[in-house]
Amino acid sequence: MTFSALLAAATVVSAQVQPPPAGGQPAPPPAAPAAAPVPAAPTESVPYGAGMKFSLSPDGSKYVRFITWHQIWARYTENNTGTLRAPGKPQSDQLDFAIRRSRFIVLSQLNPRFLVYTHIGINNQTAVSGGAAPAVDGKKPQLFVHEAVVEYKVNKYLNLGAGMHYQNGLSRMTRSSTINFLTLDAPLTNWPTIEAIDQFVRGIGVYGKGRVGKLDYVLSVNESMLTNQTGTLSNPLGLGATTGTGGAAVNTGTNVAQYNPQGTNHIYQGYLSYEFLDQEANLLPFNVGTYLGTKRVFNIGAGFFYNKDGMVSRPTSSVLDAAGISAATAAGTSAFNTVPNDKSDIALFSADVFFDTPVNKETGTAFTAYGVYYNYNMGPNHVRFIGASNPGYGADARRGNAVPHSGTGNVGYVQAGFLLPKNLLGPKLRLQPYASHLLASYDGLKTTSGDTKNVNIFDAGANFYIDGHNAKFTLNYRARPDFTDVNNVNYRPEITLQTQVSL
Repeated sequence: MTFSALLAAATVVSAQVQPPPAGGQPAPPPAAPAAAPVPAAPTESVPYGAGMKFSLSPDGSKYVRFITWHQIWARYTENNTGTLRAPGKPQSDQLDFAIRRSRFIVLSQLNPRFLVYTHIGINNQTAVSGGAAPAVDGKKPQLFVHEAVVEYKVNKYLNLGAGMHYQNGLSRMTRSSTINFLTLDAPLTNWPTIEAIDQFVRGIGVYGKGRVGKLDYVLSVNESMLTNQTGTLSNPLGLGATTGTGGAAVNTGTNVAQYNPQGTNHIYQGYLSYEFLDQEANLLPFNVGTYLGTKRVFNIGAGFFYNKDGMVSRPTSSVLDAAGISAATAAGTSAFNTVPNDKSDIALFSADVFFDTPVNKETGTAFTAYGVYYNYNMGPNHVRFIGASNPGYGADARRGNAVPHSGTGNVGYVQAGFLLPKNLLGPKLRLQPYASHLLASYDGLKTTSGDTKNVNIFDAGANFYIDGHNAKFTLNYRARPDFTDVNNVNYRPEITLQTQVSL
């Protein structure tokens, strides 16, 4: 052993030897061992989060904030009857992958009274749809502006804004955040005019929003965007049925309303919500779907949506002979000015209730429930079909996973979920089972006997939270009605695994 090693060892030994206390007093007892540190309790997930926020002033009142998220689907779908998966290729089912949403938001306040934000992204890209030609091409989807908004705070009760905005009326879910849904996705019925007279649920216009006591409100006036319909619905002949040929041809109105291709009247909408318990944030127009036990919320709301002459139809008394058919064909959309037709207002109303509460804060359990009733007036016998990230190819509205999405009639929707105790699946993973049911009765879904066929859509699944809504998986099972033949409705299974990361 070297001299330096011996010196080091001696130093350690001498440090462990305590000299006896002065005066011959006995040595004090050894100190009690320190208590083991208590592990910190897992932090609760926070709603929505601040995103990536960069302060531009010492007090943080001036800032720039970035938010981005992706929702990727892996899905098994049993298709509706007659679905094509490619040109000339019928297919009964498939396992496919889709980009449900890919979004990016930039917002800033350089003055406490001013807000500016921009929201861009893509939606519903599959291998066969959602691309440059949405129904038949999945490649190169259009990256487009969802929102471009400027807002001014007048006082503590009122903010005024303008631009391409999402300050929708009608219901809580019509202005919902897509990051923190309780279920896999919205039922889509909550956006009844999507991509018909708006830009993916957004509109160009002005709005006023604010809060007076516990009453939260928003009112807006938007442009009605042109439908840009092509094919049969760009001409009043598409609102009828043709029988016979040549000089014997006759086109008779079907009394089924479609969106008015000449509609240019403004859209008026609003939503009021009374907050009985905790107050919700309203800086951005994104209502939270589930708070995961971080808030205690009980709200009752009501809303409306109105667009004059937004729909058009031809009554069965509107009959064109061969000469009239020829003239209407030559006139194109202008034929709406000469062929007898009926205009109908789009008048939509809703009432809803939202409840979210922690059940046991020690174990982290929480309960969430939401229910809404819609009354839709969209002209005689109107029904529209939509399927999210539709895996079917072509222009047939009932292809793939499409369901009756909206129409003249009544809709009820309920959902509920329960956040299970912490540590059930380990220290980080949280589990939240849920279920939902949509029941709709549309005037245009009648059997040959004249009976209305109701729409029932059932969803059940679970959210697996790794880091709240910022990192989660959702597994969903859907029993979907196939309305290819209204006289013989069959239910098709649809199983989806969604991966979501939001920053």
